[in-house]
Amino acid sequence: MNKKEKKETEKLFQYANGPSLSEINDTVEIPESKDFWKNLLAFSGPGALVAVGYMDPGNWITSIGGGAKYGYLLISVVLISSLIAMLLQYMAAKLGIVTHMDLAQATRKHTGKKLGITLWVVTELAIMATDIAEVIGGAIALNLLFGIPLLFGVILTIFDVLLLLLLMKLGFRKIEAIVMSLVAVIMFVFLYEVIISQPNIPDMLKGFLPRRQILNHGQLTMALGIVGATVMPHNLYLHSAISQTRRYKRDDEEHVARAVKFATWDSNIQLSFAFVINCLLLILGSALFFGHSDDLGTFSSLYDALQNPAIAGGVASPILSTLFAVALLASGQNSTITGTLTGQVVMEGFIHMKLPQWARRVITRLFSVIPVLICTIYFGGDEVALDNLLIYSQVFLSIALPISMIPLVYFTSSEKIMGKRFKNSKWVSVVAWICVITLTILNIRLIIETLT
Repeated sequence: MNKKEKKETEKLFQYANGPSLSEINDTVEIPESKDFWKNLLAFSGPGALVAVGYMDPGNWITSIGGGAKYGYLLISVVLISSLIAMLLQYMAAKLGIVTHMDLAQATRKHTGKKLGITLWVVTELAIMATDIAEVIGGAIALNLLFGIPLLFGVILTIFDVLLLLLLMKLGFRKIEAIVMSLVAVIMFVFLYEVIISQPNIPDMLKGFLPRRQILNHGQLTMALGIVGATVMPHNLYLHSAISQTRRYKRDDEEHVARAVKFATWDSNIQLSFAFVINCLLLILGSALFFGHSDDLGTFSSLYDALQNPAIAGGVASPILSTLFAVALLASGQNSTITGTLTGQVVMEGFIHMKLPQWARRVITRLFSVIPVLICTIYFGGDEVALDNLLIYSQVFLSIALPISMIPLVYFTSSEKIMGKRFKNSKWVSVVAWICVITLTILNIRLIIETLT
């Protein structure tokens, strides 16, 4: 090995084994107590930031549209998607805790420089595609609530980065608390709207059982859209990084095992909330809008439908519309925080770019805002054009998902990387690979369906 190669290897080792999100890594104290509830409280938080990605504005159109078009049929798809998400996020958190590397760092460590840069480009585009949904959702929510033109609403979302920088100064637990509060707002808004919509309970419960009808052409396409909007690649990078924010004895196997255990509890509890919210979205679509799916193609049309008695029946009111817009704004703000953090994770992990915190976050945000600005200016603020951009951004996520899932399952199934105690058990590995292969095939199908 020549000097240049040796220097590159040392640099790679240094970055791959350095802390992920160094400013918040190892900053949250964990009690020495063995009390289950104290430990669960101390480890709770990262799961909420991850769960945000499973209830972002990109999910709303597909979930409500699925209910409006096919009733309660596709609730089983939401359930299966959520179970797959729980498995993938468990592995992502475990990778970060056991190896002290996030998924981007681990992937770069086990690939060459050129492949690492290529994977960074694809992953960065996936984050941009995810963030597009948040930018569009936030801008439309501002327009609906305050009458702010879409162009100015998009520009205002750039300043979300300044909010994140301020929150980082206050400590990571403050960020977690704010995110969890916004999740609670979203959940209570849709729970209230579903309760007053009086859904058909027996039909709703039947929806949790998969039925053959899902395989029909139209239903399958919508089901693929729900899966594609639910399982997000950027969450795997984020979770593997923020799972390292807790401070414990990292050289003690028992402490590591405890961290994995409670990180899994946290993740599953928070993803259960995301599952409930996605179910509420689909149930709302079915209870209020069944038979009116052609009138619900955009966020604004959903907003208008909630106060239109001809569509929403006797429960229609401006209050429902306003609550919907508030929840949309909360969802966009939440996803902005997590998307910006993920951009930092992949930039540092894949290409080892060292930039000031504010510069990293501004660059990450601009990557996603620019295409939305171009679309908004070119189409003159036409919301239909923005919604089409949102749909096609989800297609790119379908391309990027296998690139994230395959390394994750491979790393966490390897005894050499994870150790004998923490590697995936045989049944977890088998189920994980089945999920990866199935999702890859379904995503290819979704891409073909969308483009044709």
